[in-house]
Amino acid sequence: MSQGALKAAVLISGTGSNLKALIDAVASKALDMNIVQVVSNREDAPGINHATSAAIPVSIISHADFPDRRAHDAAVAEVLQRSRAELIILAGYMRILSEEFTRQYDGRMINLHPSLLPLYKGLDTYNRVLQSGDSETGASIHFVTAGLDSGPVISQVKIPVLPDDDASSLKAKLGPLEHKLLTATVGLFCKREISYQKEAVLFRGRKIERPLQLQADGSFH
Repeated sequence: MSQGALKAAVLISGTGSNLKALIDAVASKALDMNIVQVVSNREDAPGINHATSAAIPVSIISHADFPDRRAHDAAVAEVLQRSRAELIILAGYMRILSEEFTRQYDGRMINLHPSLLPLYKGLDTYNRVLQSGDSETGASIHFVTAGLDSGPVISQVKIPVLPDDDASSLKAKLGPLEHKLLTATVGLFCKREISYQKEAVLFRGRKIERPLQLQADGSFH
C-alpha cells in the first residue's frame, strides 16, 4: 500500500451504520483515509444515503441484473479497479463472494462478522450463541478468503452474555462496539501496521498468534 491517506472502498447491502461510523471517523480526522467508492448490491439500501450525503461516489450493482455470481463479482471488481482503492471493506455486505473475486483482493479485503470467529460462521449468530449457552460473544474482523468467514482473524471485541439476554439485546449491545472495532482496525491499516502473508496476519511486521483484542480505551492488546 502506498503512503499518504489510505484509499478505501466500502461494500454495503443494508443500513450502512458501519459505513457511517467510518465516514464520521474520516470527517473528525480520526482516520487518515479517503473513502473513494461505495458499492451496494441493493438499490434500496438505506446506507446509500450516508455515502451521497458525504459526496462519496456510489455504484449500485444489483446481483439480480447478472446471470451468476461470477458475472456480478466481475462488475464489482471493475468498479473497484477504477476507484484505485487499496483496502476493500465489507460492512454488512450480504453476498457470498466468488473465489476469483476473493483471490483478486487477497490481503486487501476485510469483513466484519458478528461472532467470535472461528465460532458461528454465516448467519443467525446471536441465536446460535444463545442456543450454545456461551458466556461471551462479540465481533471479529478478518481478511476475506474463498471460505465463508474463514480468513485469518485480525481483531475482535467481546461482550458478556447475560442470563436475560436475547438476540435483540445482544445485537443492540454489540452494535456500537462493532463500529469502534471497525474504525480502530481500519486505523491500523491507515498506519500500515497490518499486513497479510500466507494465511497469517502480521502486526507491525510480526505474525500474531491470536486476534488483537479491542480494549475499552480503543487500544489493542
